[in-house]
Amino acid sequence: MNTNCRTPHDRPRMGRIGYLNVLPIYHALESGAITHNYELIYGSPAELNRRMAARDMLTASTSCIEYARRPEQYLLLPNLAIGSNGPVQSVLLLSRRPVRELSGRRILVSAETHTSAALLRLLLSERYELQGISYYTGSATELVASGNPPEAFLAIGDEALRLRRHPLYPHLTDLGGEWNEWTGLPFIFGLWVADRAAFEQKGEPGVVCENPATLLCRSRDWGMENLEHILDIAEQNYPNMTRQEHADYFAGLGAYALGVREQAGLKLFWKKLASLGEIPQVPEMRFLHPA
Repeated sequence: MNTNCRTPHDRPRMGRIGYLNVLPIYHALESGAITHNYELIYGSPAELNRRMAARDMLTASTSCIEYARRPEQYLLLPNLAIGSNGPVQSVLLLSRRPVRELSGRRILVSAETHTSAALLRLLLSERYELQGISYYTGSATELVASGNPPEAFLAIGDEALRLRRHPLYPHLTDLGGEWNEWTGLPFIFGLWVADRAAFEQKGEPGVVCENPATLLCRSRDWGMENLEHILDIAEQNYPNMTRQEHADYFAGLGAYALGVREQAGLKLFWKKLASLGEIPQVPEMRFLHPA
């Protein structure tokens, strides 16, 4: 069902993380299997965070910490999330030494992430009680290939999938698995949000667009129902992984759900971040309901 939304562009813009993990969500929209009038905008989580904060897009997949920093600006899309109830495989701390020996060391963090970087700091300080760690940003792919590779680094998305078996880094810590072992709950890395003002506008109607909550859930359901086709595409574009590894990877993402346990894990993460002063407070979860 269509709805009116306020947008400065001729077509409403929808942000799409440029990673393998959301291929089952977006392929139906990208291929034309499900028609729509959105312009898809590609970027890293950090870039999509910035563009949503600047109101340059109507809706996007963003870091869960972005919603917590600006809850007054967004509505959550229900029943959609990027998370895991155990190892996630694509949010990894790779190190030359065991994680418990990283006190006082420097860790390279991908500039593409906000949530994973916050989760790493939280796990190392509270779960492992490590001290004196300093963090710096940069490209892990470039630095690992250089003559001065980092001692440890956080990689996310496709970069993590490429580098997870690098011979220089025998110690791998999966942040999704660490959170689950620590709390017993799923971890939610990404949420889909919509610009709140655009959908709560009053007065003259804006651009007519399909409700993104309805559209993205339809597209996700298409992807999960046609997973063999999704695996064909993944194999072709990411040949460093076997078909079974692709299948296991998508299965570990928990069908992109945002159910009761996922929300509990998300609220616990926000609570811990608020106690550390990284977000002002635990935000109320406000949803854009499907039309």
